[in-house]
Amino acid sequence: MKKIAQFSSRRWSALAAAAALASLAIAGPAWAQRDPAYAAARAAGQVGEKPDGYLGVVGAAPGDVRALVDKINIQRRANYTDRAGAQNVTVQEYAFTQGCILIQRTAPGEKYQAPDGTWQTRGSGAPIRDPRCP
Repeated sequence: MKKIAQFSSRRWSALAAAAALASLAIAGPAWAQRDPAYAAARAAGQVGEKPDGYLGVVGAAPGDVRALVDKINIQRRANYTDRAGAQNVTVQEYAFTQGCILIQRTAPGEKYQAPDGTWQTRGSGAPIRDPRCP
């Protein structure tokens, strides 16, 4: 995290732009053709976006939901690893920026994790994001 705090605003802007474009690759077709189990878990508030760029389990969830979250996070990690290398940043830096974007894209009623670690339900306003988000 110390490295993230040392980022210049110019580098954040470049990383955020690259992450936004990459998120279209992740979110575009994948979001449009969601696994019904994922869509159901998200709608039920069993899963939510985390600031670190990964999906989290909210509270006690059945094993199949946990397995689904693990599967999605493995796919995200692979994608972040590829894209971070192309951007010459660490996977953690890239994932953090992606987390900022994914939390911003949550819809009202969906869960996300605030910077203090609490799970929030997105209202009609902007979500609470890490102040380091670009």
